[in-house]
Parts: sequence; structure tokens; C-alpha cells
Amino acid sequence: MSTITQPPPPRLRWSQALRVYLEPASLRMLALGFSAGLPLLLVLGTLSFWLREAGIDRTTIGHLSWVGLAYGFKWVWSPLVDRMPLPLLTRLLGRRRSWLLLSQWVIMGSLAVMAFTDPKLALSPVVWSALAVAFASATQDIALDAYRIESASTERQAALAATYQTGYRLAMIWAGAGVLWIAARAEVANTALYQHQAWQTAYLVMAASMLVGVVTVLLSPEPERRPLAPARNLAQWLQGALVAPFADFLGRYRWQAVLILALIAIYRISDVVMGIMANPFYVDMGYTKDEVAAVTKIYGVIMTLVGAFIGGVLSMRLGVMRVLMLGAVLSAASNLLFAWLSGHGHDVTALVFVVSADNLSSGIASAAFIAYLSSLTNVQYSATQYALFSSLMLMLPKFLAGFSGQYVDAFGYGNFFVATALLGVPVLGLIWLAGRWVAVHR
Repeated sequence: MSTITQPPPPRLRWSQALRVYLEPASLRMLALGFSAGLPLLLVLGTLSFWLREAGIDRTTIGHLSWVGLAYGFKWVWSPLVDRMPLPLLTRLLGRRRSWLLLSQWVIMGSLAVMAFTDPKLALSPVVWSALAVAFASATQDIALDAYRIESASTERQAALAATYQTGYRLAMIWAGAGVLWIAARAEVANTALYQHQAWQTAYLVMAASMLVGVVTVLLSPEPERRPLAPARNLAQWLQGALVAPFADFLGRYRWQAVLILALIAIYRISDVVMGIMANPFYVDMGYTKDEVAAVTKIYGVIMTLVGAFIGGVLSMRLGVMRVLMLGAVLSAASNLLFAWLSGHGHDVTALVFVVSADNLSSGIASAAFIAYLSSLTNVQYSATQYALFSSLMLMLPKFLAGFSGQYVDAFGYGNFFVATALLGVPVLGLIWLAGRWVAVHR
């Protein structure tokens, strides 16, 4: 039996598509995207810079990237976030905002603990605090994705994805360039020695920066509440919370669900696997904190914002599948530029070019991919289903990324970057197959 689909909505004019970015829902997603983007680098990218400067070896840094697997398993507790009320908070704020606020509080507290711990002297407390940040951040993502999907119609999801990505990348500027800039300013002058006090100051500022998300949650409206069927017993609750969301997805897409899930699982594999070794690469190439902050965390992230804007507009105008293909090609190809840079030596101009190209590609791919994931969800199970999709996006890439330090130690940075580019080749075939299926069933 073929899947019954609704006719596609009429395409917006260019002026209508651009005005969507100024709507209240889009502006709220800008601030909430900032709150979502802040923790990620602080437990992965920027943390790897800190650890490498503290003398932690590359293999250990690679293994510590498995902290990010918390994002890959968030589907396990997403049904709780989707349906379980929090004492007092849910009554005051609603289902989505209460979970958002709780997760933001945990992130702030855990970042403060990291700030007061020196990894050179005691690595374990840093790891446990990073795990707490990762789990709380993943929980925030679950609630935020549901909030976004429930806040606007399907045809506006690409615009919300783009403004979310804009806020997310602005936070990455702050959590990347901001941390490095603050740490560089807090160092004692005329010494090249590692200084924990500088990193402590930077991470305390990052903990305080989560107040952007806290204030936004308190001032934002709760989406229209969708009543849930009352459960007579635990078994019925588990059926509605755990089984029904996945059964709904399989029932709607049947055998095509395998193709969709395979595409989701590897779409961002080139970027994620490469990204873990990026900051150790900059340290080993002799780039200073200020150079990395100015180039990779400002120029690069600005190009990501441009890419996210382009990806959102093109997705609304040309269709998501075409932009998915474009983003996949650009993301894999841009890793080859890092291979070239590894043999080029310390050159800030070359770094600007490579990072700008890589982040433009990433922005285009991310906006299209988020819109694609949003289109797959049933709003009745938005938190659980989106958590499943975004978890699958990270599980395999994060697992492979844990071995990235060992690969670099064995084969060098150049071969590593080429290998990550080749990982993106199978993605192109899956997008082509998925696009054909969409065309047939439209």
C-alpha cells in the first residue's frame, strides 16, 4: 500500500520568504539557538584546545570526545522529556519551557565546576562535569526541538531552522572565540606557560552566558498544549511514550524508513569526525589563541551564518532535497582543504580561506538538514521523533571520532583529513535515492 501524502504547500515569493525571518517565532529561535549552541564547544571543541594546551595527549583527547555520545543517545530519555511533567515547574511554565529551564540550570552549574578544576592536575572531575553538561545540553535540545516544531507551520520550519542555526553559531563564536579571547586576556603577560586561571575565568563567563537562554525561556510563550490521552497504568504510559512514536514513524514510511534512517545516520559524518581534531591541529600547527579566535571562531562562524541563511532560503525556494545534496558535496570537499593546509605550514591567510569555505558549506548543509528532519516528524510525537533523528545523526560519527587522535598519531593530519572527506561519498548516493522516493510519492 503506497504512502498517502498531502500536496506540497505553494512556494513563497522571495519577499515572503525573507519576511519570515522577522516573525516573533523566528526571533525567539535566534535567542534559544544561542542557548543550545553554547555548551557544545565547551565540552568538545574548545575543551580539546584547553586539554591539548594543558599537555593532554591526542589519543586521550580523541577518546574524551565520546562525551558527545550523550547527544547520540538522547532518544532514550526523550519520551520522558516529551511527556513527564516536572514538579511545580511544569505547572508554572508548561511542558516545554520547564524542561528547557531545568537543563539550562544544570549546564550553568556544571560549567562552573569545570572552571574550578585544572585538568593538568585532575582530569576526572573535568570529564564528569563535561558529561553532565553534555546530558543537560542534550535534554535542552530535546525540549527545544519540540518547542521549535510546535511553534510554527511546516512551511516555516526552514526559516526557524535558519534563525536557530544563526543563534547557535553566534553562541559558537562566543564559546569558541570568546573563550580563547578571554583566556588570552586573563593570562599573565610574557610567559608561554600553561595557566589554569585564564581558563577558569573564561569558563565562568560562559556559565553566566547561559542566562540568555534562561531569560528567553521565562519571557517566551508556551506552544499550544496538545492534550495527551490519559494512561490507565504504567504499561499504557510506556506504550504511548516509547512505542507509539517509533511505530508511527515506521507506519508512515514503512520500508523507506530504512533509507531515511541510514541517510540521517551518516549525513554529517565528514564534519563531525574531522571536527574533533581541528583544535589540536591548530595548537600543533603553532596558531595562537588570538589567531584561532579571530579566524576559526569569527570569520568561520560568520560564514556559517551566511551559509545557514542561504540554505534556509534555497530550501524554501528549490526544495530541501536539492540543498541537502549541495550541502553534502560541499561539506566533504571542504575537508580536502584542511589536508592542503596541513602541508602548507603556519599561514593565517590560508587558514582564513580554508575555515571560511568549510563553514559556509556547513551552514548550508545544516539548515537544509534540520528542515529535512523537521519534515519527517509527526507533531504529536515531535520531541521523541526529532530526538531519534538527531541522535542517529551523531551516534556513528561520534563513535568514529573517538579514534581520530589515534589515526592522526599513526598517519598524520593530512591523511586524516582526506579520509574524512571520503567518508562523505556514500552520503551522496543515499540523498539521490531519498530524493527519487520523494519525487515518486509527491
